[in-house]
Amino acid sequence: MDILLVCLGNICRSPLAEGILREKLSKHGISWNVDSAGTGSWHVGAGPDKRSIKVAKEFSIDIKNLKARQFSVADFDRFDLILAMDESNFEFINRKASAGSRARVAMMLDFLYPGERKSVPDPYYGGDNGFYQIYELLDRACDALIDELVREKVHTT
Repeated sequence: MDILLVCLGNICRSPLAEGILREKLSKHGISWNVDSAGTGSWHVGAGPDKRSIKVAKEFSIDIKNLKARQFSVADFDRFDLILAMDESNFEFINRKASAGSRARVAMMLDFLYPGERKSVPDPYYGGDNGFYQIYELLDRACDALIDELVREKVHTT
C-alpha cells in the first residue's frame, strides 16, 4: 500500500504524520510506502518545522531529513490512499482528482472519528504546545488507520 499525507506547507502536520506512521508500520513489520506533501509551494525543498522535528525526536522518531514537496496530480497514480489533514486541503485535493480517484481521498482523522470530518489543527502559528497536541492526535489516528487498513486487507485476502 502507498499512502500520502497532505497538509498545507508540508513542514508541520504531514511530515510529523509521515514519521509517526512509518515508525508504527515498522514496529508492526508492515512495509508500506509512506510520503507527505503540501498543497502550497512555499516550503518546497525545506525541512520540517523545527518544532515538528523536536516533538518527533522526543518520541524517538527522526524526521529531520524529510524535505517538503508540493502535491501533484501525478500523486493520484502513485498512491492508494491520500489523507488530507484538514478540510481545505481535502477540498483542494478533490478539485484535482478525477471522479475515479476521489474514493482514495480521505481526511486523516476519518479513521479516528469516522463520519465526523474533523481536521488536524495547524500548529504553525502557535507555540510548542500545539505541536505536542497534534503529535498525540496523529499518533492515535495512525493507530486507527493501521487497524482499519490491516482489518480491510485481512477481509479482502
